[in-house]
Amino acid sequence: MLTLAEELGLSGLNLNSRVRQAFFQIPKDEALRLVERIRQDSARRRLFYLRDGQRETIPVLPCPLVALPDQLSYIHVVTQTIHSALKRLPEMYFQDISVREVLRIPPDEEEWLWQCWSPAHREHNPVFGRLDALIDFTSPTWKTSLAFVEPNLSGIGGLHLVPTADRIVNEVVVPAIQANDPQLRLELAPDIRELLMQDLRDHLETLGRPGRNLCFVEPKYAGSGPDEQAALAAYFHEQYGMNILHADPAELELRGGEVYYGGEMVDLVYRDYNVADLLHLKAQGDDVSAMREMFRQNRVVSSIAAELDQKACWEVLTDARFTDQYFSADERQIFRRHVLWTRVLSDRKTLFPDGRIGDLLEYARRERETLVLKPNRAYGGEGVYIGPSVTQSEWETAIDKGLADSNRWVVQQLANIPVSEFPVVGDDGKLHSEPFHVVMGFAPAPYGVAVLGRASQKQVVNVAQRGGMCVVLVGRGLGRLHGPTSRGK
Repeated sequence: MLTLAEELGLSGLNLNSRVRQAFFQIPKDEALRLVERIRQDSARRRLFYLRDGQRETIPVLPCPLVALPDQLSYIHVVTQTIHSALKRLPEMYFQDISVREVLRIPPDEEEWLWQCWSPAHREHNPVFGRLDALIDFTSPTWKTSLAFVEPNLSGIGGLHLVPTADRIVNEVVVPAIQANDPQLRLELAPDIRELLMQDLRDHLETLGRPGRNLCFVEPKYAGSGPDEQAALAAYFHEQYGMNILHADPAELELRGGEVYYGGEMVDLVYRDYNVADLLHLKAQGDDVSAMREMFRQNRVVSSIAAELDQKACWEVLTDARFTDQYFSADERQIFRRHVLWTRVLSDRKTLFPDGRIGDLLEYARRERETLVLKPNRAYGGEGVYIGPSVTQSEWETAIDKGLADSNRWVVQQLANIPVSEFPVVGDDGKLHSEPFHVVMGFAPAPYGVAVLGRASQKQVVNVAQRGGMCVVLVGRGLGRLHGPTSRGK
């Protein structure tokens, strides 16, 4: 007898197989035209990544992956549970020296956290983030394949890129797929822009602010990273009539407890800046007091709580000395099932994934084949060492490098990265299937969970590392799908 989760996974496998089969029934010349149209639409709709001031169009893979509504419902529950736990970390940080040691941040950043956290944050703590994860929607064991790699709690990428890519594939490719299999009903997943806007509006209501002026505080003059804030601002203005301002932190002005940009009062800030970056500006002579006041007044999304955003958060969620004290039985069960065992790399004893206690460095050196090493607070896929893909000598050197780094590294349990085949245009100008590693990002909110799919032929999957985007659609109204893989149940 199959469990309901296994039946769902097999239905997911059949559904994705039908989508792929329908895609490859598209005549080759037409399929090539669709791929070219995706490329053109991606450029026209500003799916750009900036590198040294130059725009690169981010590749969008033409054949979508599909998730079932029940799968997204489960993911929503899990991500909301983890997200809620992360929002409570500041309180734990303040009262528990052991938590402070795990989540240690530099003294100047910590001073902002202490001074800007207030009782208002305990009641209303607006954090809009993304939880990066691995999952195989097509596996009978899809639930156990769900493994969370790391949190990203502020200024997350993909707010414009993902829903735009979703819509391009939905408009360009899905009609051709459904023409070949009319029973397929594919729909867009929740729009991350709408989830963010609902969070912003809810918080404005909590603050009692009129909500006229939303300010995106971002590195306006940087020449690298996703280029999406302008398009996102245009969308919010068009859809909601909000006045969207763009400011570098040094361009904000503090007057009598209110913050202004270009003569207009700012009601709420959505930030793509962390405190470390603000302190860097301050060291260069810029005035960042307006941003500090906005943090203190709890008028920033994500709030000051997001300054504890680091891979070491997973140690707090996977070490019984913390989970038994601070989290419920239901939360602990979700952490055990889905949060990867993670430890700050240091010379100490700790609890291993198998429940034994032992020397962390000995374990890290011995278990290379089952582990990953990462800089604790870096992002963009930088400095990641996947144990099985390096030699023992390279692994030992990476451990020594991590131990010597004042910013600290983490060692993490290795999880299988799902691989899917996607059609791509080869050097011969023809369409071929190529294997890609696939990583998901889930952005949870009370009203749903958005899915950010990324794919790469490298094991480190990140758009910053020249990965591409894979669209995840929702399959609805199909009932139980029967096919070769589900016969004989």
